[in-house]
Amino acid sequence: MLGDPNPRRRDDLAYPVLATWIRNGVYDKLLVGLGDGITVGLVQGIGSDGTDSVLRRSFSALILAEAVGRDNEVRLLSADTVLRWGDRATSWFVRERDLRGWIAERGWAHTVAHGADLLGQLARSRHLGALELTVLLDVVADRLLQPTPHVWRNGEDDRMAYAVMTILHRNLVSFGVLEPWVARLGTGIRTPAARAEPRSEWPSPAAANTASFLRALHVQLALGVRGRDEVAADKELFAEPPARRADLMLVVLDQLRAASPWLFPAAGSFATPEPSLR
Repeated sequence: MLGDPNPRRRDDLAYPVLATWIRNGVYDKLLVGLGDGITVGLVQGIGSDGTDSVLRRSFSALILAEAVGRDNEVRLLSADTVLRWGDRATSWFVRERDLRGWIAERGWAHTVAHGADLLGQLARSRHLGALELTVLLDVVADRLLQPTPHVWRNGEDDRMAYAVMTILHRNLVSFGVLEPWVARLGTGIRTPAARAEPRSEWPSPAAANTASFLRALHVQLALGVRGRDEVAADKELFAEPPARRADLMLVVLDQLRAASPWLFPAAGSFATPEPSLR
């Protein structure tokens, strides 16, 4: 039923019931088998775009996020299990082609948002250290920079940025990794002329999505984010801003400024306005 095209059966019945059972521990003794089975749904129809198979893939990601979240709470699973699920999840996320959000008569597909939620739960896992979190950042960049006909319009940029904020709040990935990661994203929002490419529609959907993500990330860095109320450990995880927050904000701003030099003045070029008597 996770792939049912009827949103009442999928969104209002199958997903919430299964998610509630996982959160309440009904599947604790069966969690490994459940998660392994759910990962099969991530590849059903993979590579297609515009078909109903996306519903099974997207909602499988949400349920897998619940399974990882349950382990984060009660510590049931081995590192091998969680990392196996992480490998399958990230493989799906970068291979997914159908990035539709809301589908008429089908309701939410929301693959990007659901994938971001799954990355966020993986980022919270005690089984993921600096190396694995760096891989998650690379997956985010791969997802953003891939050519696509789909422009995000249903909050996907905020959900992706929040997943990255979760990674940053672990304070395990060094600034020496984060700075070139942001720079890589910056290359994806440069105008074709700046990248010596033939003229074409600009921004492309991928460039527009990446720019929206960088703006969302900057806002979340500036304002701070809160943890999820239903995740007990989030109170501690999000209690303080991530390390090197100010430096990272400047790095993101530099990329946004470089992508639109006609709009933004160079860094440090603002002059203090003279007081006016008018």
